[in-house]
Amino acid sequence: MHIVVVGCGRVGSGLGTALAAEGHDVAVIDRNRRSFRRLGAGFTGLQIEGSGFDRETLVEAGIERADAVAAVTSGDNSNILTARIAREHFGVSQVVARIYDPRRAEVYQRLGIATVATVTWTIDQVRRWLLPDEPRAAWTDASGGLLLLDRPLPDHLAGRRLAELEVPGKVKVVAVSRAGQPRLDAEAMVGQEGDLLHLAVARPQLAELEQVLGAEAKR
Repeated sequence: MHIVVVGCGRVGSGLGTALAAEGHDVAVIDRNRRSFRRLGAGFTGLQIEGSGFDRETLVEAGIERADAVAAVTSGDNSNILTARIAREHFGVSQVVARIYDPRRAEVYQRLGIATVATVTWTIDQVRRWLLPDEPRAAWTDASGGLLLLDRPLPDHLAGRRLAELEVPGKVKVVAVSRAGQPRLDAEAMVGQEGDLLHLAVARPQLAELEQVLGAEAKR
């Protein structure tokens, strides 16, 4: 794949170096030529001095044949502008932008621009260490609002149809791991002791999920 990385800071240089080491054709863009020192002497990709939202610079980096673009500079506006130009003008389908402002990240995510919200991700990771007994998300979307949780099936729910655990629009049983084997037909399954549930839930509905999983036990 030909991948254009815009920004050669710690994230961009690490990403570019890793992708090149994996055999991808990589072009890294940065305004400051000295930033390319982070790539190391063994970097085999292109090093383009310029702005990530300058079309001539992007063309020099090979965006017209690019399979993917990552905008990971230190500026939200620059990253979003780069992402939009890559997708809307050059037709690159795989585009991601690094965003520091969680509110902006959520807005652009709704517009179809894949974003990585640095602050939201960091807060979530710190909470995991501070509150280890809280349910941990195996995956979180860029906005931090959608979680994928792994939860053991409570014993009192064994023998119940797993579809009964769902709350329309709020809680979804995505899959089940049973005896070490993943199953995607959860809606048709009856719970067994030892099942591991993979649940999609909106963050505001976490309390409702706990009620669903614990309601029978309280009776």
